[in-house]
Amino acid sequence: MRDQYLQDIIRDVETELETHEMKAIPRRSFIKLTGMAGGGLVLAFHLGESSALGTQAGSNTFAPNAFIRISPDGSILIYSKNPEIGQGIKTAFPMIVAEELDADWSDVVVEQSAINQALYGRQAAGGSRSIPSSWDELRRAGATARSMLVAAAAREWGVSASDCKTEMSGVVHPHGGRRLEYGELAGKAAALPVPDGNALSLKERKDWKLLGTRVTGVDNHALVTGQPLFGIDQKVPGMLYATYDKCPATGGSVRQANLDEIRSLPGIRDAFVLEGNGQVAELMPGIAIVATSTWAAFSAKRQLRVTWDESGASKDSWSGSVERARELAKQQGTETIGSNGNVEETFSNAARTLEGFYSYPFLSHATLEPQNTTAWYRNGSIEIWAPTQTPQRGISSVAKILGIAEDQVTLHQTRVGGGFGRRLMNDSVCEAAAISKQAGAPVKLQWTREDDMGHDFYRVGGFHGLKGAVDEAGKLTAFQDHFVTFTADGENPVSGGNISDSEFPAPLIDNFLITQTMLPLGTPCGPWRAPRSNGIAFAVQCFIHELADAAGRDHLEFLLEIMGRPRWLDPGNTRTLNTGRAADVIKLAAEKAEWGKQLTEGRGLGLAFYFSHAGHFAEVAEVSVDANRKVAVHRVTVAADVGPIVNLSGAENQCQGAVIDGLSTTLGLGLSIEKGRVQESNFDQYPLLRIGTAPEVDVHFIQSEHAPTGLGEPALPPIAPAVCNAIFAATGYRVRELPLSKEGFSI
Repeated sequence: MRDQYLQDIIRDVETELETHEMKAIPRRSFIKLTGMAGGGLVLAFHLGESSALGTQAGSNTFAPNAFIRISPDGSILIYSKNPEIGQGIKTAFPMIVAEELDADWSDVVVEQSAINQALYGRQAAGGSRSIPSSWDELRRAGATARSMLVAAAAREWGVSASDCKTEMSGVVHPHGGRRLEYGELAGKAAALPVPDGNALSLKERKDWKLLGTRVTGVDNHALVTGQPLFGIDQKVPGMLYATYDKCPATGGSVRQANLDEIRSLPGIRDAFVLEGNGQVAELMPGIAIVATSTWAAFSAKRQLRVTWDESGASKDSWSGSVERARELAKQQGTETIGSNGNVEETFSNAARTLEGFYSYPFLSHATLEPQNTTAWYRNGSIEIWAPTQTPQRGISSVAKILGIAEDQVTLHQTRVGGGFGRRLMNDSVCEAAAISKQAGAPVKLQWTREDDMGHDFYRVGGFHGLKGAVDEAGKLTAFQDHFVTFTADGENPVSGGNISDSEFPAPLIDNFLITQTMLPLGTPCGPWRAPRSNGIAFAVQCFIHELADAAGRDHLEFLLEIMGRPRWLDPGNTRTLNTGRAADVIKLAAEKAEWGKQLTEGRGLGLAFYFSHAGHFAEVAEVSVDANRKVAVHRVTVAADVGPIVNLSGAENQCQGAVIDGLSTTLGLGLSIEKGRVQESNFDQYPLLRIGTAPEVDVHFIQSEHAPTGLGEPALPPIAPAVCNAIFAATGYRVRELPLSKEGFSI
């Protein structure tokens, strides 16, 4: 039941992220507000058709999905609705609106919206779906506002609207040499009928002035000056500080603890057991310590002695799983995921066959801001300040935990100090809510780093028994993958532990077989940046390089041959692989990295391609390895096609961040689990990449005419195979296990 509930949450999130369609905005979804203090024009735009949209005469507050307020002083307020987790959405969303509005960016003020999915539609961060799912609607919201401002100016001048144009937050009449600022027109525009947003023409790319340029993040100044933007920064009057101790093996509960002793310690207000609801994504059993300071709470926790009931807790062993997987990989999988042609016959007739066993470990999200939430329960309602990727689900979970209606839960979006999928779960939110109610006071719950490492929703490890065949001409003719993964319910893979029949290169060759075997698992797993893709890319793209080398072929040439003629994998579905776009990014990455150039001994180039989250990415790593097997990654060249770029600065940062994140996991990160316990507890045992070892990351975009796709995740999967392929080019040593430290390399 525990895992089923978790999987339901993850499935709901992933389904929402993947299936949200870009729909035309119905005319009735635009609402005007008049009678606001000081006048002005307010446009609300809604993704759906909820009857909840509306306003009261004279109201100066509203909670729309995208919200434009133009004040008489010329300021343009744009609310950004989705959580800002470092992906730059708080800047990108308003840029899209401002472009179609023809607003001067210096006039724009950006604020984070309230949480209300009945009005806003989807308010979540994950799946690299924010821009794709809101692109068309945001553009039409800006275009509708612009049309109304033009109409107001044309009426004022007594001219045709077609004779007017907009530029830099104003409407001009070129023939009359007249100009009215948006602030001057706001009140007049508010009195006009709202046009049909679907009938309006949107700007062509050649006319964009803001999109595709470098724009500084709207929070950058606040960030570098230490302003309290994050969840961990929150303070409320009379606030107490809490920590929460749970069984180190998932599923354990409290038998007894030295609570009286803890309550007597300096600064401690209370210590008590919460029984929880048994759901790992909400509230597991544990002991709450409430204190007058974080230091007092953490100090008391170090003196806490708990006897845990582990009869129902996880007994997982990573070393045991590795041993079992090696044996299983030699056999056929218990479940066929996909097949085509005649793999066995092709292998029998092949000029060359090759086999390999690849493995990658469990990973922690390791967000630099540990889990935290501030909660204030009073008078049957609760107010929450939380760094969450799924705020509406947090509201629902808290309401259930406390036994109150959802409208009695107010959740404020804070900036998130790293998410990567970890904060799709709202366990810290539920814990803080329950502790605040029990303590009868506002409480800031803060996890320690050890809590964060020991109670994550981990990137699941995996194993691949791979086999491939090439013919006399060195062409790939057959591919086989026996994927050994994990299951918690005995029926379905855990989150991120699945594989599909469309996994590259299967759909592009005549003969393939993908099978699966699942090992039991009690450790909770969840989405980790580029779920599923991050591990599979390492195994498959490295093995493709193995096959190219075995065939005596250049890897670049081999990859391009597999792609074949330009086409969509699934015609009509733009979220599937396009071989032409794939070939273009592969060639661009190779060109910019100077593929084929002469390198000194011990230095090599490695190439990898991967398609994920509808993004086409190729990366080339330049790596050197010395006689002591010390690895240095000098440069990574990234080529990407994700359609039009909104904020060039933000897009480059996303790619650079993904590469750095992927390098950390490639070079030195991995978790071992024994007796259901994660053995690594802090960064001394889980060494993130440091500044001194970070490479130059050179990013190039092909801005195709296709609709925009996500960028936060698909830049990560190619980096591990690119680095490992480069190590082979430099040393002749084939890496088949991550992290590299497991293969005797250091950085």
